[in-house]
Amino acid sequence: MSNQKKSVDIEQIYSCKNFNGYKPCFPGHNCLEEGCKSYNPAGTRILIINLDAMGDVLMTTAQLPAIKRKFPESTIYWVTLKNAVGLLENNPYIDRVLPFDAETFMILNELEFDIAMNVDKSQRSGALTMQVNAKEKLGFGINKNGKIIPLNEGAEYNYKLGLDDNLKFKINKRTGQDYLAETFNLDYKRNEYTFRFKEDELEFIEHYKREIGINPEDEIIGFNTGCSLLFPNKKMTIDQHAVLIEKFLSYNRFKIMLLGGPEDEERNNIIAGLFPNRIISTPTMDGVRRGACYENIPQLIITGDTFGMHLAIALKKYVIAWFGLSCWTEIDIYDRGIKIFPDGLFCAPCWKKVCPYNLECIQMIDLERIVKETVDYFDRMKRDGKEN
Repeated sequence: MSNQKKSVDIEQIYSCKNFNGYKPCFPGHNCLEEGCKSYNPAGTRILIINLDAMGDVLMTTAQLPAIKRKFPESTIYWVTLKNAVGLLENNPYIDRVLPFDAETFMILNELEFDIAMNVDKSQRSGALTMQVNAKEKLGFGINKNGKIIPLNEGAEYNYKLGLDDNLKFKINKRTGQDYLAETFNLDYKRNEYTFRFKEDELEFIEHYKREIGINPEDEIIGFNTGCSLLFPNKKMTIDQHAVLIEKFLSYNRFKIMLLGGPEDEERNNIIAGLFPNRIISTPTMDGVRRGACYENIPQLIITGDTFGMHLAIALKKYVIAWFGLSCWTEIDIYDRGIKIFPDGLFCAPCWKKVCPYNLECIQMIDLERIVKETVDYFDRMKRDGKEN
């Protein structure tokens, strides 16, 4: 009987997704002596760079199915800001999520990629793109003068949108997912955002519903009440929220949930104080994954163009989204809801963080239409439920 060791392919082992060089891929199995037990090739190595707002990160997940169609055998790394890392957890398409910090930068310095895809038109993302070791770079970089530049032909339309207000605000009818797919040389098939709960999170949702008295037959309206600090004018007034909530409560059929993050804590407390023991104000300090759990409870979400809107889209909720300063044409709600915008207002959309026109676009929000569309939705659901 020969004692000769089994010949192993070291290069294959090092190119396997399961192998990390720290512990066995499978208990009791020594890859270096016995070879791969279940070879999972890394394939095309892809780095996605997306350091912009959390809503943009969620929207970018819609590109993942197209990446996998084009590169079925691939490994996907994603670099994002620490506050957005949770949004990418448990994503079946992503192999590794890296927070944008010094440790990640050291790791990236030693890695080689086949393709780097930068979503963001920003100096920091452009600089990172220029520095990573990738055979092909798509999207945006920066030149020696620190100016943002397109890196490939497919990125040129996306690039021009940022420089031409007439193109962005008046002419363009393409969604962000559409022109981002073109930026990355991908086929566009209107794929949806990718967000997946963990089992313990699904259990938490059911526990929380019992805790606050939510029953299966309840008709629940969720309000995303605020917005990011970057564009503070992307929110209704407290009075507008109060008018809507009072109207919905007058029907004696709806339950109201206030949703939001840390920046919305004070606002939600004020709104909840106007309706003591009549509405549900969810915690705002529990992080993005818990926030998603709370937002998963209502069937319908009323929201401005904020992270909360993108989360509602990712959760496949019926969305009533109102727009003021932002571009409503770029948002795809996938035929689940409506977009309300100030059609014909000469100054909207715009880039302004301070409004010289007394926020006319916010004052023009059609509250009566929001009420009507909401009631119509729940009436349809009730009717369809009885028919089925």
